[in-house]
Amino acid sequence: MCTPDSKNPNKLISTPYSKPCLDEQDIRAVTRVLRGTFLTQGPEIEKFEKEFAKFCGAKYAVACSSATAGLHLSAMVLGMGPGDLWWTSPNTFCATADAALRCGSDVDFVDIEWGTYNMDLALLEDRLKKAARRGRLPKVVAPVHFAGNPVDLEFLGTLRRKFGFKVVEDAAHATGASLRGEPIGSCRWSDLCVFSFHAVKIITTGEGGMVTTNSPELYKKLCRVRTHGITRDPKHRSRGRRHPWYYEKLDLGDHYRMTDIQAALGRSQLKKAPRFQKERAKIAEDYSTRLAGLPLELPQLTPGAKSAWHLYPVVVFGGQGKRDQILRQLRTKGIFANLHYMPVPSLRFYRRVASKAATDSCPIAKKYAERALSLPIFPGLKAKSSRIVSQYLAKSLRS
Repeated sequence: MCTPDSKNPNKLISTPYSKPCLDEQDIRAVTRVLRGTFLTQGPEIEKFEKEFAKFCGAKYAVACSSATAGLHLSAMVLGMGPGDLWWTSPNTFCATADAALRCGSDVDFVDIEWGTYNMDLALLEDRLKKAARRGRLPKVVAPVHFAGNPVDLEFLGTLRRKFGFKVVEDAAHATGASLRGEPIGSCRWSDLCVFSFHAVKIITTGEGGMVTTNSPELYKKLCRVRTHGITRDPKHRSRGRRHPWYYEKLDLGDHYRMTDIQAALGRSQLKKAPRFQKERAKIAEDYSTRLAGLPLELPQLTPGAKSAWHLYPVVVFGGQGKRDQILRQLRTKGIFANLHYMPVPSLRFYRRVASKAATDSCPIAKKYAERALSLPIFPGLKAKSSRIVSQYLAKSLRS
């Protein structure tokens, strides 16, 4: 719980930008598994997958060890390889781009739009037209639902049909979000959607992730490659190896499984996801009311979107020096606001491995990263605490 200092009620004690919300129900769920038979590869995994698929409105869900693993799995099952192109947003965690590099593919970045800080789909359309003329279209476009605010997937779906690329949604921030009544993760306009259950995400399994899809072929391959590419399906084994103790290896997979301990926690957390989303939305509403009129820009939502509000990002006037000064001042008051994100193509590794055109192609993401900060937002953050955060931010802006 984020609480005011008892000696100074207008000061907060160590307020992170986010934190998990756990209760006795979660502890009992984990304890039940610890006292049972299966710690991994047991029944909790499939139950969690089915419940999460229903929550998202998708046909299938595949649990994995992290969203990073889920993104890599998605790249693998879509057949990414040398010579293939993966386009994504520069305003994301590096794992979204790393997934393609792990398959030996090339990565490029489509700059963001101001306000939502999601991939600029008008720019994407223009670049797709140019790429089509050159005969160098991406195999996959991986949009990021930044801060929990959905990309306009409906429009992206029209581009997907026109240009023939696959879509992998990075929904690490977006559990519980929706676009025009369609839950994120339903895969109505995409091939695969990847979620994160890291400790600071909407729901948590400590570490962990999930991939949803409506394709039975992709589902079967996801299940296989998360476990070394191994199957026990009799139809994939020779006649002499039909007994249940035999198995076959069909793909170069990996060890990306989730444990039953994590799945039990995830199932318990999922029941509370609607409440968590409402609490986050209320905190975001409070911030928007209290910060109105200050010299900063508040986040904008995609038309028709309901954000999961994983983050509440604001952009301050005055450039990077002013932003860094504000972050330092907030942290001296125990308010651990943060930066999300450094543009991926600006990171040293990507400056080394990506083309110069890719690393220089995102001026809006660069401008955003120099001015942005993420305020604390999580279930359990009281109105009094968000008020104090707003007051200190206002003071810092004036200093």
